[in-house]
Amino acid sequence: MTKTLMILPGDGIGPEIMAEAEKVIFWMNEQCGLDLEIQRGLIGGQAYDAYGQPLADETLAQCRKADAILMGAVGGPKWDNVEYTLRPESGLLKLRKALDLFANLRPALVFDALVDASTLKPEIVRGLDILIVRELTGGVYFGQPRGIEDLGNGERRGVNTQVYTTSEIRRVGRVAFELARKRSGKVHSCEKANVMESGKLWREDITALHAEAYTDVQLEHMYADNCAMQLLRNPSQFDVIVTDNLFGDILSDEAAMLTGSLGMLPSASLGAPDAPGLYEPVHGSAPDIAGLGKANPLATILSFSMALRYSLERGDLADMLEKAVQKILNDGTRTADIAGDTHTPISTAQMGDAVIEALCAA
Repeated sequence: MTKTLMILPGDGIGPEIMAEAEKVIFWMNEQCGLDLEIQRGLIGGQAYDAYGQPLADETLAQCRKADAILMGAVGGPKWDNVEYTLRPESGLLKLRKALDLFANLRPALVFDALVDASTLKPEIVRGLDILIVRELTGGVYFGQPRGIEDLGNGERRGVNTQVYTTSEIRRVGRVAFELARKRSGKVHSCEKANVMESGKLWREDITALHAEAYTDVQLEHMYADNCAMQLLRNPSQFDVIVTDNLFGDILSDEAAMLTGSLGMLPSASLGAPDAPGLYEPVHGSAPDIAGLGKANPLATILSFSMALRYSLERGDLADMLEKAVQKILNDGTRTADIAGDTHTPISTAQMGDAVIEALCAA
């Protein structure tokens, strides 16, 4: 049965890296019988320039009907002075919220060929394979009340509200426990139960869910600040980390840097079984190198691999694609961000071509 992939290239390097992912999609359609229909739309600054809003209602409607969504990146200095609710990033938040994509999956995987790219010692990060499950549609980024109020006499107050319900906590907890069952069977749940009521509720609800349905999975609780320290001290102790929106935002970026390059890391945002998953690289739009052919497309290509695995029911093709990426890295193929002093960097397009060559040789 034909499935539909909605492509949102976005801003900055987004169109360049997406073009390389499309090479892979077209190859798999032709060579592997993927039968994936491609639709395209605008998001972020490009959408604001075209429609006056960072995500048009028509584009959102297309996304709702798709089986999966593959996005590049949004944002850039061109839109720094745009009203907050119309900034490029608001389009991404709107998409996540509208589709109720409540679970963000951020893998931090150290490829053997890139172990020296990490700022940590090789013996600390070699073989690292962590998955952070971040609650994505609640917490302090969406809680009410929020805003900046004038108190008079030159004094102002900024307010954001951290709020969670039991159902929000339990549904993201289920995702983490289910994924852990397919991995090493261990979950760390991270919050600040010692100083935050929302953290206390989080710990109690995760504990209850574990006791009800997931006693076969090892559960450990950890304060989020300790988790940040432990990720640098002994990251191999972790398998799956589940945490809230704010702490997940911070911890997943820290874990990403353990791998040596944001240009290598994909992500997935998942919701209900009938909702399309959203797949995107972890890195930003990198406007300083946009159009120069320097961007690393592998995070976007690996994001498509996650789409194959979680939304398109083609885990076999995901395995094939991930092995192809591993092969080219083992062969020394590098873009500038991972070239270091010992490799000659190639262009964005050349990296995409190298992936296709590896797929053909598989």
